[in-house]
Amino acid sequence: MSAYNILEARNNLSRLVASVESGAEVTLMRRGKPVAKIVPVDRPHTGWTGQQFAEWLAAHPLPPGAGRTAEQIDTDLAHERSSWS
Repeated sequence: MSAYNILEARNNLSRLVASVESGAEVTLMRRGKPVAKIVPVDRPHTGWTGQQFAEWLAAHPLPPGAGRTAEQIDTDLAHERSSWS
């Protein structure tokens, strides 16, 4: 992982992006402190079977208390949308 101050990053953005595309991570610093990280975008998983997806979900459970029922999600969406008008 490499680190660059904001000015260096701005002046070398194309080179940094090329580095990230090859798998590197770049940290951006302001006054010597890390403020952002540029990382490669994960390629989307394609072609998963239902079984593979179910196994992935089982291996990556939500933290306790993070799950919501469909009814809770619908209620939250309705509340959010009502605030738009």
